[in-house]
Amino acid sequence: MKIYKLNSTVAIDDNGQYYSVPVTDWDSFINDDDLLSKLKGLIRSGKASKATGIEESAIVAPVGSGQELWACGVTYLRSKVGRQEESKASGGADFYAKVYEAERPEVFFKATPNRVVGHQQKVRIRKDSTWDVPEPELTLLVTSSGKIIGYTIGNDMSSRSIEGENPLYLPQAKTYDACAAIGPCIYITDRPLDKSTLISMVISRDSQKVFEGSVALEQMKRTPEELVSFVYRACSFPQGSLIMTGTGIVPGSDFTLESGDEIRISIENIGTLVNVVA
Repeated sequence: MKIYKLNSTVAIDDNGQYYSVPVTDWDSFINDDDLLSKLKGLIRSGKASKATGIEESAIVAPVGSGQELWACGVTYLRSKVGRQEESKASGGADFYAKVYEAERPEVFFKATPNRVVGHQQKVRIRKDSTWDVPEPELTLLVTSSGKIIGYTIGNDMSSRSIEGENPLYLPQAKTYDACAAIGPCIYITDRPLDKSTLISMVISRDSQKVFEGSVALEQMKRTPEELVSFVYRACSFPQGSLIMTGTGIVPGSDFTLESGDEIRISIENIGTLVNVVA
């Protein structure tokens, strides 16, 4: 089952059957360990009215005003190699090799809700950066109790030139206005995603494909539950949270984003998140 956040309603896609529910408090609505059962109950009881479909232009980022977006890094081998490449000159390459093998993963705060954009909205690259890439990531919807109740698509926009200059510059490389996109929906399920689930990304420039790549979840070194446990270890999230799980698709050093580029990130069973660089 998928849910889409609209301005004052939630649209439900139940295997191609569409429903609409008025929701004024998104945070409270989704911060529910039994959200899947609640959605099914709304449909059975008739409280969710039937709809003909979902207006794509009405979709907004599925994040509430009280939720934080966190992220995890170096969870795939390709990410480790990419980070080592970018930080080699600064002497920081060994840090990424060590964190890949360490018990403790890299986790960091990514964005407040006002810095997150949704499907078909524009992401940004920093003006003080010379090397910028999108990072396609499976993103978890986690309740305040720490339970994973759904999945969405995330784009962790990253300034590789800034992070490569010095690993301590990570917050500047990762957190700024329109630094992240999530959506278009949240896939609500009570089962873990199959490890063969494929994440893919295509970047187009002037209607021409300039990059594409894909990776399966089975290549992730850490489990989603493990990442959640570290994010929640000493932090509370009264309204729940969203957690990006890292990327296994990293464009090479010969590629950087430009204004007008279109980024399409797809994850099987969830959908496709589309954004254009401002």
